[in-house]
Amino acid sequence: MIVSPSLLSADFGNLERDLDMINRSEAQMLHLDVMDGVFVPNISFGFPVIKYVQQLCTKQLDVHLMIVEPQKFVNEVRDTGATIMNVHYEVCPHLDRVVQQIHDAGMKAGVTLNPATPVSLLRDIVAQVELVLLMSVNPGFGGQKFIPNTLNKVRELARLIEETGSKAVIEVDGGVNDVTGRQLAEAGAQVLVAGNYVFKAEDPLAAIHTLAALS
Repeated sequence: MIVSPSLLSADFGNLERDLDMINRSEAQMLHLDVMDGVFVPNISFGFPVIKYVQQLCTKQLDVHLMIVEPQKFVNEVRDTGATIMNVHYEVCPHLDRVVQQIHDAGMKAGVTLNPATPVSLLRDIVAQVELVLLMSVNPGFGGQKFIPNTLNKVRELARLIEETGSKAVIEVDGGVNDVTGRQLAEAGAQVLVAGNYVFKAEDPLAAIHTLAALS
């Protein structure tokens, strides 16, 4: 299992310490949630912070834009050194164009679905993206309870990916822990985003190992 700890749950007063832990861990990615207070009811951090993180982190950066009009910031995301730019289906009426912009900028493209957004809406785009992120909580805040229907959506998405010949991997974010992580792995998820489960653990390295060992 690919583990992508969510920076939103890190201790920003000890960011270098937490990033050093990530570097020493089995995590392959680092998940960065950019929130604008418009699309989601919260504000997080911006591109200067991501650039700083990139200088300290040896893992791939998965930048998840929880913002309106993400297409305006493709170059800014690229300039942070991000590997993946992840945008929400709900804010991209011209999603095909945005995916092309992301690819033209040299990044992998991800598309995210909120809990109430049907997987079927991705049929015409899923073969063009490298990653699909299913939100298993309503975006905007950490520490929320896992939405069980996400397991059905993971199974449906796995079928859609197979039917369309897509190479996209399935990522899930929200309420991920050792129990829900195992359920998600069994359903077909390949990347788990974990915030509190990792950063609030007594032994964050062990928490990451537990998720990474899932198959």
